[in-house]
Amino acid sequence: MKPRKSKYPQIEGLEITDIAAEGKSLGKYNDVVVFVPHTVPGDVVDVQINNKRRRFMEGYVLNFVKYSPLRVEPFCKHYGECGGCKWQALPYPMQLEYKQRQVEDQLRRLGGIELPEISPIIGSERSEYYRNKLEFTFSDKRWVPRAEVAEGAATGDGNALGFHIPGMFDKVLDVEWCHLQPEPSNAIRLEIKRFAQGNGMEFYNLREHRGLLRNIVVRTSTTGEVMVTVVFAREDAERRTALLEHLRAQFPEITSLNYIINEKLNDSIGDQEVFCYAGKPYMEERMEGLTFRINPKSFYQTNSEQAYNLYKVAREFAGLTGSEIVYDLYTGTGTIANFVAAGAKRVVGIEYVPEAIEDAKQNSALNGIGNTLFFAGDMKDVLNAEFIAEHGRPDVIILDPPRAGIHGDVAATILAAAPERIVYVSCNPATQARDLAIFDSAYRVTRVQPVDMFPHTHHVENVVQLVRR
Repeated sequence: MKPRKSKYPQIEGLEITDIAAEGKSLGKYNDVVVFVPHTVPGDVVDVQINNKRRRFMEGYVLNFVKYSPLRVEPFCKHYGECGGCKWQALPYPMQLEYKQRQVEDQLRRLGGIELPEISPIIGSERSEYYRNKLEFTFSDKRWVPRAEVAEGAATGDGNALGFHIPGMFDKVLDVEWCHLQPEPSNAIRLEIKRFAQGNGMEFYNLREHRGLLRNIVVRTSTTGEVMVTVVFAREDAERRTALLEHLRAQFPEITSLNYIINEKLNDSIGDQEVFCYAGKPYMEERMEGLTFRINPKSFYQTNSEQAYNLYKVAREFAGLTGSEIVYDLYTGTGTIANFVAAGAKRVVGIEYVPEAIEDAKQNSALNGIGNTLFFAGDMKDVLNAEFIAEHGRPDVIILDPPRAGIHGDVAATILAAAPERIVYVSCNPATQARDLAIFDSAYRVTRVQPVDMFPHTHHVENVVQLVRR
């Protein structure tokens, strides 16, 4: 592949020495850090710089001078193209080592608090086919793979059904096979594409907002159920029915077949009506004797088996004896709340999304759980002194906030409530570290447990137990 012309320099023979944040690796050139994706420590590479700052540079590989002895062969043909699974070339045990180090580094460096010894990370038994949900995008202008560019056969013509190229909203890679979700995920996606093209159905144009087919969402469960939701850009009853009927006939294992008509300019479906075409309007997941119903818009942890391990850690850190009032903040569909309810006197869940709260209530009723209460609203507005006076001071608070962490007002209310223990579940140890520093005056961190939910990525979940000083 010929290098593109660039105003930035090329670096020859750069040795990659370490793993950095956001899944990148790094080397040093004249004492300046150079970040390079899709490399592992021990690789020696020629690099084209495409971003130069005073204290660091970023670039991409032009050529591998020498491969690291640590490197393993990526299992996916789309590695380096679609933007996912960036750590495929790194052996899984080493991925876990780096994630463990990432948690410790961020908590100590950013939090600046005293920490106990961090427990060894809980790895995922499955490092492939571990996801229970994937969303694929239709595009009438496919992304051209680098191999085609190198062969001089590049053309942007043709349809794609796959993943967005990172940083390019209108570029979609046509996925031939994805190793993230178990079958029949790939079979369904490939058959939808074949049928749609064979019947002249227009794939969506992401720039001009025209076409019929926008997205599909495939969900699978450990119970063997399969949910498929097809998103159309406009109503076309004849073609819509033809596609859905074909799916129903070809894949009798689909237990919930749904569709959405999304005429907006963006792809979000949270505000869109879902129509159940065939089967049930939900699917079910089971965990330790509990059944959770998941509808097409529900949030559920995307690695079911690791979610069970994560929730077991949260329950253990909560240290429940049956007499505690527990607040589950950012409860989502109430999975953690319902999971710990048997060990508590009462569990109070709060979540911003009203539909999620309805799911939480439904899941409590489905499992005969009578000691949960759920409330919808902005956390900083709902959780206040009056709310706590009405529902009881929490003995334990469990919180699992979004990546941005918690609002300052929420932290202040938690400190005022003074629970005996706080269990903080986070998908972003950096913002978790910031929040732990806020609690440090009144709480000490007593246990830390990382959990790997997403193999072959740099993402890591972390659970922290805090005990009142």
